Amino acid sequence: MDHPTFVPSVSYRDPLAALKWLETAFGFETTILVSDASGQVTHAEMGFHGGAVAIGGEWEGAPLAPARSCSPASLDGSMTQFIRVHLADGVDAHCERARAAGARIVAEPAEQFYGARVYRAMDPEGHVWTFSQESRQVPVAEQEAAMGFRIHNSLKEAGHG
Repeated sequence: MDHPTFVPSVSYRDPLAALKWLETAFGFETTILVSDASGQVTHAEMGFHGGAVAIGGEWEGAPLAPARSCSPASLDGSMTQFIRVHLADGVDAHCERARAAGARIVAEPAEQFYGARVYRAMDPEGHVWTFSQESRQVPVAEQEAAMGFRIHNSLKEAGHG
C-alpha cells in the first residue's frame, strides 16, 4: 500500500463528529479509525484522491509536552494552518456539496491569477479548507506581474541560501 509522504493532522473537540461531517461535506473516506475502550476516537485517517489527513482530538502533555493541539473552536477561532486540496475537476459541484452539508463558504469559487479556480470552506469547528482546480496554465512572468512579487524556486535562487 502506498502512503503519502506528508499527512497533516487536524484536531477537533469531537473527532467522531468531524469524521462524519468530512465524509458528507467533502467526500473524504475514513481509512483508519483507532478508538479506546470507551469508544472515543484516539486517531483516525481519511483519504481523498491519493491524499490523506489525520483527524484527532485535542491533547496536551506527554509524550509531546509542552506542545498541545487544539481545535479553532477552543481558541476563539484562531488557527495555525489551513488544508489545501487539489481537485482534478468539479470544484463548483464540490463547493455546493460542502454548502449543502453545512460548510460556511468563506470564499466562493473564483478564478485566480495563477490559473486555478478556488473556493474556501470553514468546517463546524473553524478549520479552513481550500479546494482548487487548475483551470489554465499561466506563465510565471504573468503571475509575477499580477501580484507584484517575484517567484523563486529555491532559497538560493531568492538570495537566502
